[in-house]
Amino acid sequence: MKLPLLRSTFLVAAALLSLNANAAELELQIEIPRLNVAEYHKPYVAVWLENDERRITHLALWYDFKMKDDEGSKWLKDLRQWWRKGGRELTFPVDGITSATRAPGKHRIMLRNDKSPLDKLAAGNYRLHIEAVREVGGREIVNLPVTWPPRQPTTERAKGSEELGEVILKLTP
Repeated sequence: MKLPLLRSTFLVAAALLSLNANAAELELQIEIPRLNVAEYHKPYVAVWLENDERRITHLALWYDFKMKDDEGSKWLKDLRQWWRKGGRELTFPVDGITSATRAPGKHRIMLRNDKSPLDKLAAGNYRLHIEAVREVGGREIVNLPVTWPPRQPTTERAKGSEELGEVILKLTP
């Protein structure tokens, strides 16, 4: 009687371990630099993946989504590349990716392939895009190559010149 229970417990544990073994991770660190300007506004930032067929997967969107009468969303079109690629087709706020703007400093996004928005991402080569724009400021976009799912731990780095600082992408199988 104990043997079937032990066997089924082992099978459930093995299934859970195999699920964890297939959970690839994407960790992104984005630096928002401290700028010495007279009028500083936190940037709006969009993060997305784009495949060779130009299909995109939205990963993060930082903007003033709690403004009265959804006032913050009217400035999203200033994220020009993201807006043209697919931002304008969304309903705001976007469940699971919208969050508040960020102050200067280093900010981390951690995503796993067993959770949205990476859960339906097909295997292949992508470009990761990070676009930032500030009111009374500039606009900048940084790109990094991504192979998904990762076969080995990989780290990619890029650096913006004004609106974005260092960007570090870590992929873990």
